[in-house]
Amino acid sequence: MKQISQRFSVTYHYAAYFTENLFSIENSLLANTIFSENLPAKCLFVVDSGVAEAWPQLTQAIRQHTNAHADKMHLTAILTTEGGENAKNNQQALHHILEAIHTYGICRHSYLIAIGGGAVLDMAGYAAAIAHRGVRHIRIPTTVLAQNDSGVGVKNSFNAFGKKNFLGTFQPPVAVINDSKFLETLSQRDWLSGISEAIKVALIKDATFFEQIEKDANALTARDSHAMQALIYRCAELHMEHIAQNGDPFERGSARPLDFGHWAAHKLESMSNYRIRHGEAVAIGIALDCLYTFYEGYLNAADLNRVIMLIKQLSLPLAIPELFRQTSANHYDVMSGIDEFREHLGGKLTITLIRSIGEGFEVHQINEASMQKAIDWLKQQSSEVLQNQP
Repeated sequence: MKQISQRFSVTYHYAAYFTENLFSIENSLLANTIFSENLPAKCLFVVDSGVAEAWPQLTQAIRQHTNAHADKMHLTAILTTEGGENAKNNQQALHHILEAIHTYGICRHSYLIAIGGGAVLDMAGYAAAIAHRGVRHIRIPTTVLAQNDSGVGVKNSFNAFGKKNFLGTFQPPVAVINDSKFLETLSQRDWLSGISEAIKVALIKDATFFEQIEKDANALTARDSHAMQALIYRCAELHMEHIAQNGDPFERGSARPLDFGHWAAHKLESMSNYRIRHGEAVAIGIALDCLYTFYEGYLNAADLNRVIMLIKQLSLPLAIPELFRQTSANHYDVMSGIDEFREHLGGKLTITLIRSIGEGFEVHQINEASMQKAIDWLKQQSSEVLQNQP
């Protein structure tokens, strides 16, 4: 037998920047992230339709900005694409971006610059990753959830076969640029829903951060910009530290600690036909898994109460009617999300739970009786938790 073996590693580096008024003429941050042998580099912009509607001056601002920095950037086109989770369900929208990459000669030394919420960033990043086996990609997140979580990671995705993120790539961006001005036009619902990802990472990694969110809860609901920027920065920092330091940035193993609360969240999103925001679904998933951990004897009642109270204080949901859907007695439909979660990861089932606030741990099986007990508790509270549902 003959064999040739090889081993090599690839170093990735990217930064998340925090700024304001990115597309003002005086702000050179975007231009300074452009590095190419073919300067000025071709730049194709993809803009979330919701952002374009909220900021009608954005297209003109992009044109003026690229003209002012013509030594670095050559604007080829500005595409507008549907925002929200439908962006990841729409094959035509994905094809439209790929077609533009072809039409305008966007190559590996060019840049696809996506501006929008997490779903648009996921879809546009997926298009960039599969075209030419990788076009350089810059993310400009415009929601709380995208700025503190999904936009700063290394994953891109597209939904298929009725499953969230069935298609996808691990392709780090060249840079992530968070512009706080984009948050000003968010609805209260979108402003608050992104906080759930900060609660998630605080619960598994940083008790001090959780305490700060508790202290700032009233300020956050009142749309205090300083409190929100502090939350976004720390949440993004914890996410990026985990990606770099946990030894599994591309999730080759079975564990995904940053998906605490997500097995139920992903299932509830699809069960609701994406009526609920991702952050709202994560809040429900966090509550459910914390209740489960309590019933399993790991989490004490005081910590559980703090989690539930914080979710309520931030006006995030604890349940939606789909959580209580049953097609057979003593079995909630959402439970099938556990198998789907395992299938998506591959390998053995690995679900992150918490022993206490700030301390996560992993389990490889779920006691269905305890999980149903957790759902039953939320069902008993349904007259309260469902009255203000989206």
